[in-house]
Formats: sequence, structure tokens, C-alpha cells
Amino acid sequence: MKLYKLEASNWGAFFGHTPEEHNAKNVTTIAQTPSCDAFLLLAKDAQDGLELLDSVPAGFDFTYCQEWGLIINDAIVDKVILDLRKKAYGPWEDQLDYIYHNSVADWKTNIIDPVKAKYPKR
Repeated sequence: MKLYKLEASNWGAFFGHTPEEHNAKNVTTIAQTPSCDAFLLLAKDAQDGLELLDSVPAGFDFTYCQEWGLIINDAIVDKVILDLRKKAYGPWEDQLDYIYHNSVADWKTNIIDPVKAKYPKR
């Protein structure tokens, strides 16, 4: 996953102005400045119109999961990616049921591999 910065002034140009346009973007907002004038986003694919970052810059508050606190750094970004994967895999009970009715090979091909492709590690 790649880390990007989006200035608030470019929000509408990047996301569009309808829910459909917004949902078509395959990004996750993970942090914002206290004044909400810039946001940090995670995306698998290259995103035009966004500033690609090598690491988390100072001045951002973590917003993805408030119970984790407000500190954001590279370790937290990695934790977000793991959390996105976990949510995409679904409950372990459903995964075991899938394996029981199909096979481990099908589970890897149809459940695990697509999630890993959607949310690759940095």
C-alpha cells in the first residue's frame, strides 16, 4: 500500500461530488491535520492528483481507529493495513465454513489471495 497526502482544497477534484464517485476511489483515509486542511490516504494503486509520501509527516492526527490513539507513524500505517486485511477476510467461523464446504486450496485462491492483492504490505 502507498501513503498519499491530499490537500483539503483538492478533495472535490479528487473524490468527485457524488457518493458514487467517492466510493469508486479505492483509498482509505487514515489521518488528518487538526484544522482538516490535509488528509493522509492509503491506496494500493497509484493515484493521480495526490502527493506520494515515503513516511508519515508530522502534524497529522490518526483518525482511522480512535481507540488506537491519535499518534500516527509508519508502524501505525502498517497496523492499518493489517486491520483492513482482517476485516476483508471476514470472521474466522465463515472462513472455516468455506474451507469445510470447499477446500483449503479454494480458500487460498478465492479468499486469501484477493485480499492480499487488494491490501498489499508496504
